[in-house]
Amino acid sequence: MKTFLLQFFTWWSGQTIGTRFHTWRHGQRVGSDDNGNVYYQGGSDSEGRTRRWVIYPAASDPSTISPGWHGWMHHRTDVSPASETYVAREWEKPHVPNMTGTALAYRPPGSILNQGHRPKVTGDYDAWTPKS
Repeated sequence: MKTFLLQFFTWWSGQTIGTRFHTWRHGQRVGSDDNGNVYYQGGSDSEGRTRRWVIYPAASDPSTISPGWHGWMHHRTDVSPASETYVAREWEKPHVPNMTGTALAYRPPGSILNQGHRPKVTGDYDAWTPKS
């Protein structure tokens, strides 16, 4: 019952009731990835292309979509990674969750949350004054 209520009232907890209905009615499972995401296709979108969507195993986090599936989701390729022997390139990095709001978040030099000091201005900038 709790799962049903989460799916009914939230969009960030896996799939909504609308997605569940659309998947049941039009969905054809295409494959899944190492992160537990399951990919579907079926029906057509407003441009006449085959509609593609993903159902996340837990909270909706689009950054967990691997690069191969990302290309398929955005119609960059018609062949899904499940239909071919997709091998990640050596420059493709593994997934790192979004760290915004945590102690591990990126804080550039000069940020008030960073312990360092703001870098000195190089002299190529002159502040505006009313009399200049």
